Amino acid sequence: MKLKRRTFAIGGSAILIGASHGSNAQRISAGEKKYDPGASDTDIRLGHFCPYTGPAAAYGVIGKAHEAYWQSVNAAGGINGRKVSLVSYDDGYDPSRSLDVTRRLVEQDNVLCLYNPLGTANNTAIRPYMNERKVPQLYVSSGASKWGNPKQFPWTIGFQPDYRFEAAAYVKHALRANKNAKFGLLIQNDEFGQDYEKGVRDVLGTSSDRLSVVTYDVTAESLDTQIEKLKEFGANVFIDVTTPKFSVQAIRKVADLKWKPVHYLTNVSLSDVAVMRPAGLENTRGIITAAYMKDPANRVWENDPEMKVWRAWMSKYLPDADKTDGFYVFAYAVSSLMKETLRRCGNNLTRDNLMKQVANLAYVRIPMLLPNIYVRTAPDDYYPVQDVQLSQFTGQVWRPLQGYMRNPRTFAEPTNDEAAPMASNMDKPAAAGGDAAVPEPASSKIQ
Repeated sequence: MKLKRRTFAIGGSAILIGASHGSNAQRISAGEKKYDPGASDTDIRLGHFCPYTGPAAAYGVIGKAHEAYWQSVNAAGGINGRKVSLVSYDDGYDPSRSLDVTRRLVEQDNVLCLYNPLGTANNTAIRPYMNERKVPQLYVSSGASKWGNPKQFPWTIGFQPDYRFEAAAYVKHALRANKNAKFGLLIQNDEFGQDYEKGVRDVLGTSSDRLSVVTYDVTAESLDTQIEKLKEFGANVFIDVTTPKFSVQAIRKVADLKWKPVHYLTNVSLSDVAVMRPAGLENTRGIITAAYMKDPANRVWENDPEMKVWRAWMSKYLPDADKTDGFYVFAYAVSSLMKETLRRCGNNLTRDNLMKQVANLAYVRIPMLLPNIYVRTAPDDYYPVQDVQLSQFTGQVWRPLQGYMRNPRTFAEPTNDEAAPMASNMDKPAAAGGDAAVPEPASSKIQ
């Protein structure tokens, strides 16, 4: 099988990470140097895969942004004096290929870890292998709730809010507006979709007659039949769990049928470029999602320090990319977290120490998360980001509908004293200017 290999000596400079304690830098090991495969005095080698081709190729820009990010890190001097090399493969969104490229990354390319590999089924396929080999599988690009299982799979951790919580949030919001609502759920026919169904049934019950569930395969050519079935069921709430190509189809078909449900869209398809514009902006007004990142198209962030740094970084390292595409924001944020994690490892670049740092991120602020959202992990808590804000698309930008919703698995909100030093003494951006914003105390109620 022919594999597409993308290798870059790369890294990102235009960021600022805030940690909860100003003394953290003093705790980073500066003593004896320790290395596992993928690390040395001069180099850190990371592995990655995503679909540059195939039915989910819209996500390929995430991989391209990762490449650009590490280019910028290296231009600023690397991490603790080491350059970062990224080896990224195209898996075509095919779980069998995901396992093939993972084996190659670990056994031939000798990466220190995988970070942000994309897809629920794809990461499920590699999880046993990664844990058997004790190679970190970090900040998975999937919100499946299964990634928060450190007892069984201590070498695997997610990044974004989990799908089951997201789905339950949609149902609760809909029921507050209409306690007699009927729900139509469209899901991908794999674990990605199944997690959302679990979240819906967590609220409605396992045998609810108010719910119709239809599925699609990633190889499908059309979703017309599925959408028509949900309309015929009489659903007045539509929960749309589709990847970008199919999100466009679903939005268009809803409009063609003149069906007017309350439309909730999974946050994995929040892209003006890949979804909202191709679907027709006139068809997207009123769609609701669970946001946790800043919307680069929304002028409310025009003078935001983090957004200014990000835009300057985009202009320098991805000058031809569309600055309204939220996928670039996502890639920048998760790469920023990966950079901070490696920085904390100091000179102990073993896989054991890498996981130790991953599992002890106490209120770390990374750029482009919504204000007052933090990364928080612990040895028994592998859910780094678990806060969302329901937001509605105006046809141009996403506008918040309410305050933050918090998954009960997460820690309590930090006190002002804990949060105060958050951005005081981290690495300052070397090229793009401007410090990242220190989040203000939440002005909206945390639910």
